[in-house]
Amino acid sequence: QVQLEESGGGLVQPGGSLRLSCAASGSIFSIGAMRWYRQTPGRQRDLVADITSGGSTNYADSVKGRFTISRNNAKNTVYLQMNSLKPEDTAVYYCNAEIKTPAWSNYWGQGTQVTVSS
Repeated sequence: QVQLEESGGGLVQPGGSLRLSCAASGSIFSIGAMRWYRQTPGRQRDLVADITSGGSTNYADSVKGRFTISRNNAKNTVYLQMNSLKPEDTAVYYCNAEIKTPAWSNYWGQGTQVTVSS
């Protein structure tokens, strides 16, 4: 059984920063790409950033230059450093990962709320 557990969400003022973490646990052989998505009520879940096992990254245009995705393979953890936050960044943020157990499957975390408001 594999679980992804997110942490680090909360309330922050515009211009502030937050760091999200997502730790994978369970019978893990290997982890491939890891991703962060976000979703607001009534809208689809959108990709924010992803990182391959080798460290290559990709970002949505709306967060380029403000957000940084990174990972610690020894800890099976992915991070999302969010700077210069804007009210439009308010959403539930979800962690997603491709995990081998030994078959490759896609897993989701439970989500963490990020609210940017004064």
